[in-house]
Order: sequence, then structure tokens, then C-alpha cells
Amino acid sequence: MTVAVEVERLSKSFVGRKALDAVSLSVAPGEMVALIGASGSGKSTLLRHMAGLLPGDREAGGAIRIGGNLIQERGRIARDIRRRRAGIGFIFQQFNLVGRLCVETNVLVGLLSRMPVWRSLTGWFSREERALAQQALARVGIAEHTTRRASTLSGGQQQRAAIARALVQRAGIILADEPIASLDPESSRKVMETLADINRRDGITVIVSLHQVDIARRYCPRTVALKDGVVAFDGPAAALTDDTLRQIYGSEADQLHEPPGAAVEMLPRRWPVGVLAASA
Repeated sequence: MTVAVEVERLSKSFVGRKALDAVSLSVAPGEMVALIGASGSGKSTLLRHMAGLLPGDREAGGAIRIGGNLIQERGRIARDIRRRRAGIGFIFQQFNLVGRLCVETNVLVGLLSRMPVWRSLTGWFSREERALAQQALARVGIAEHTTRRASTLSGGQQQRAAIARALVQRAGIILADEPIASLDPESSRKVMETLADINRRDGITVIVSLHQVDIARRYCPRTVALKDGVVAFDGPAAALTDDTLRQIYGSEADQLHEPPGAAVEMLPRRWPVGVLAASA
């Protein structure tokens, strides 16, 4: 069987601290996997390595392949990473939309990696591409907000616009980094149901980092837990017992069943680095 994601002994250090320690992970096509762990366990770091946004430690000799394509090896990101990243949709915690631009234009950003440079610089999109954006916005349930400035949307609506951007990108895998961390419970439900629907109907592989274990159990058949940069659990979400969670989270385990907090508005004032990196 083809492997959608393959991580081999990936390590990453920041100022002498091991954020990832020889992490190995394999995800099959069409899986929906929750990535859990306490703050600082390495979840976001691992996802950013998968997307080719960060290089691993060179001396550790690790490697990452997405859909059989090499993303990085021995601390070196693939030279043609822009082309390879075109098939990887990345959903950021704080949406990474451009607040002053309309929703449709933000969604069309997903096409930049597949466009000639002159078109990406001028921001010219065809009628067919705009129709594709409309279809994606309808799919995530916010088609009526096409012409609104992104900054006027609620947090949950902005996150669904970011998911629509990944659909327009025609990503074969979606990596979602704490996509509901700043959302209220109802918005969180809509975002997770949207991701689950894309996984189920389109067969797109989804890896989503979450803090809420109950949500991981509800939407993701498989869960991978990190602790101090090491894989501490990898198996069915239903097998996550309270004892296992205490081993993974320690004193934080008793807080894992609380609903996400209220939405927080944190919008970039210019083209965010994450959006450009994901399209570069």
C-alpha cells in the first residue's frame, strides 16, 4: 500500500533542547489522525516539518516523504519543495488570512503554487478559478460571504475559509495545526465536521493536532500522542484510557475534557509568512 506520510527518525533541536527526538511515523492514504500532547510536546514542530517549513537536525539523518515524494532528508529540504508543497494543505491555528482582502481572494491564494510567477505576482485569476473558489466556499458552508473582507468574519468562518483554500489548492493531504484552539464550541464542531467530511468524501488524508482529547476521540479513528518530542502512544483513539492520558499529560490530564475557549481575533496586517511559505 502507498504511504501518504512517512517520517523516519526525525529529530529537531532548538538552542540545545530536543523538540523532536527520533520520531518515526507512517500514515496511510485516507486516514484521519489526531496528533495530541501537552504544550511543548512537539506537535506543531512535527507538522511544520511535514510541510517542509522547517528542516530537521542534519546530524540525526531523518527524512520525511509525502505521497512518496521526499520533503526533506538529513536536515536538507528538497530543492523543488515549492512543487512538492503544492499537494500539502496547511491549516494554521490563527487562520493566516489577509484581513483587508475579500474571502474569495484569500481562498484563491491556494492556487499560487500552481500558477506561473507572473500571475502570482499580479494576482490575476481566471473565471474558471473563481468558480472553483465559489465551489470550495459552498462546500465549507460560507459561500454567502465571498465578497466580504476576511477581517469581518468570525473565527470559525475564517478557519473554514482557510480549509476552502486547501480545497482550491487540490491538496492530497491536509495538515491542521490546532485549528480549533481559539474557537468557541459550536465553531469548533463545524470546523471538525468540515475536515471529517473532506476526509470521508474525498479520501484526503488529514492529520490534525488537538488539545481536546474528547474531540480527537469523536472525529479521528487513530491518535498519535507526543510527549517531550517522542511518540508516547499510537493507536485507536478509543484505546486512550485515563491512565494513558495521565502518562502523556501529567498534571494537565484533568483539564483535557474542557471545551475550547472563546474565539480570539488575531489577524495579520499584511501577507503572512505562513501563507507565502505554504504556497512557495
